[in-house]
Amino acid sequence: MEFRIKEILKERGITALTLAKGIEMTQANLSNIMTGKTKPSLDTLEKIASALNVPITDLFERSKQNTITCPKCGTALEIKEKESYNVDEDPLTK
Repeated sequence: MEFRIKEILKERGITALTLAKGIEMTQANLSNIMTGKTKPSLDTLEKIASALNVPITDLFERSKQNTITCPKCGTALEIKEKESYNVDEDPLTK
């Protein structure tokens, strides 16, 4: 499984070493997660997301079908976009 951690770090100008220290992890362990050599626990993903100030879902590589794969069970989960409509219109009459 691939994560977007490296991409997010680059966008924010943060080094992997800085992130690793911030979540009390070795740089080697973080590197293994980023390259897919190690599967992180949900707790670890939550720590990474919190340190980067992003929702945990932002850490996952998205496929073209708008799905992400759960790192724990391997299940593909569909990402649904929010629907919007004019509150003055009755959505049932569209």
